[in-house]
Amino acid sequence: MGICAITFIIYLDTSIAPVAIPTITDRLGGGDTAAQWILDSYTLAFACLLLSGGLLGARFGTRRILLGGTAAFGLASVACAIAPTMNVLIAGRGLQGACAAVVVPLSIAALTENFPDPRARAKAIGIWGGTAGVALALGPLVGGVLVSSAGWQSLFWINAPIALGAWIALRMSRRVESVARRGKVDVIGQVFFVAVGAGATLALVEGPHQGWTHPFGLFATAVAAAALMLFVWWERRTETPMLPPGLLRIPEVFVACAVNFFGLFGLYGVLFILTLHLQGALGLSPMETGLQFLPLFGAIGAGSLGASYVAGRLGIRATMLVGLGSICVGLLGLMSIPAGMPFAVYGVALALLGIGIPLSGGVVAIAAMVNAVPTEWVGAASGAMNTFRQFGAVFGVAIAAIASPRVGSEVTSMSATFAIAALGALAGVIMTVVALRPSKAKERRGQAT
Repeated sequence: MGICAITFIIYLDTSIAPVAIPTITDRLGGGDTAAQWILDSYTLAFACLLLSGGLLGARFGTRRILLGGTAAFGLASVACAIAPTMNVLIAGRGLQGACAAVVVPLSIAALTENFPDPRARAKAIGIWGGTAGVALALGPLVGGVLVSSAGWQSLFWINAPIALGAWIALRMSRRVESVARRGKVDVIGQVFFVAVGAGATLALVEGPHQGWTHPFGLFATAVAAAALMLFVWWERRTETPMLPPGLLRIPEVFVACAVNFFGLFGLYGVLFILTLHLQGALGLSPMETGLQFLPLFGAIGAGSLGASYVAGRLGIRATMLVGLGSICVGLLGLMSIPAGMPFAVYGVALALLGIGIPLSGGVVAIAAMVNAVPTEWVGAASGAMNTFRQFGAVFGVAIAAIASPRVGSEVTSMSATFAIAALGALAGVIMTVVALRPSKAKERRGQAT
């Protein structure tokens, strides 16, 4: 119960904020890129710290770190709610993301540790994934209602009582592993990894506004490139790497990371651009905007609840291909809708995009990895997958702002964003077909038996 509660608000916060972006920027200001940083500060911190988040549980005990992460997330939410300026809000969102980076991989690790039976584990992971999917589905609608009725601060106040309830439930639970193990957190690797993510994101977000040849953008790009090389060098050298050697060479892990990146890349690019279009060009309120996204997030919720069943019937590889195909068709549908059509026409395309997200990634990808990696690598594999997932969201927003910039309150051609996202989903299809060949899967199952 405690794991589901904290998972709910973490994923709620990934989809609840977009509908409030115009309102928040009107109240707090912040410049041309403030809208992007409200989203990206959360997802960037989430992405950069996920790999170390899972290792903290192994070092200090899953239960202890889960409790600390849950309490800190609640406090960070309060900081966001009382933020007097845009910079304070962005910092609070970053702290929320850092806490989420600790909680998410440890919640999956706790489920794996406490449900050793494969069937029970699959059911528990399915409930976890369904909780995340329902939270994503409710986010825009809940956000629209709260902003319209109680102000943008209510988006963050709502987290406090839920986080408190989750903390109490986790504190009372005896099923969460509490044994700490020896080992070290790869601090140096983590610093390099943060520099890679922060440098690349700064270059993508600020570059279009300051000019691609501006010294700041060039410096951020250089920092990201240098940090990436140093990260790769250090991870091969250290005895306690953030990524175990060979982890990404396991086909199931590689594909899970790739499809989650491309899925969230498309989702957040579409969500960001359509939100600006609906409230800027069409003049919709936050509540009306949330209602327009019901087909998208309703499909995500339904797909999350049914993903485990579909994977059991079709198999993991086929389910992932169906999901990626659905994303491609949905994005192509968004591209083909003529300008000026009622937004209800977008509903089918948004639903196809939404249902494809959980079928291609989420619990389906987690199930594939859990069965393919050693038990001691489950936390690292989960952290790697969720890292790519969150970086997909970060870069999706950044690339969407570049591909479909605003002129006043009007967003230029949204088709460019949809086309880029569709190409990403197509790349995921190719990777899945090539890397997860049925013959290889059968060989691995045969070796396991």
